[in-house]
Amino acid sequence: MLDDLHIHDFYRDAGRILLALFGQFPLPTTIYVEDIAGPDSPDEFGLHSPRHLACLGAISWLKQSGYITFSQLVRQEAAEETVLTHRGFLLLINAESGQSNAQLLNSAVRDASSTKLQTLMERLMREFAAI
Repeated sequence: MLDDLHIHDFYRDAGRILLALFGQFPLPTTIYVEDIAGPDSPDEFGLHSPRHLACLGAISWLKQSGYITFSQLVRQEAAEETVLTHRGFLLLINAESGQSNAQLLNSAVRDASSTKLQTLMERLMREFAAI
């Protein structure tokens, strides 16, 4: 298991983004970085914190990897018209042990156990690659 905080943050951010989109599916929605990563105060030069930018990176990575799609980024604040892709939706509705991956992910995110979340996210990434 990786002990890198940025990887744990990535898994938590990605999980929250996927769950938010699953809850709105199939309607496109705007995903605000602050809703996922928490409040951010840009510095005196208007630059966002590394945590905020890492969450924005998670949104972009989910799109580049085919989990989600969005029409555009609004500055560094949000992604507009964001929706799960077909493969992203199939991943979340897939059931194991009587619970869908969305239910398992929701439990892992709520539980705040980084080990549980990491294990689940790594399994979901492998499943996604197989869809």
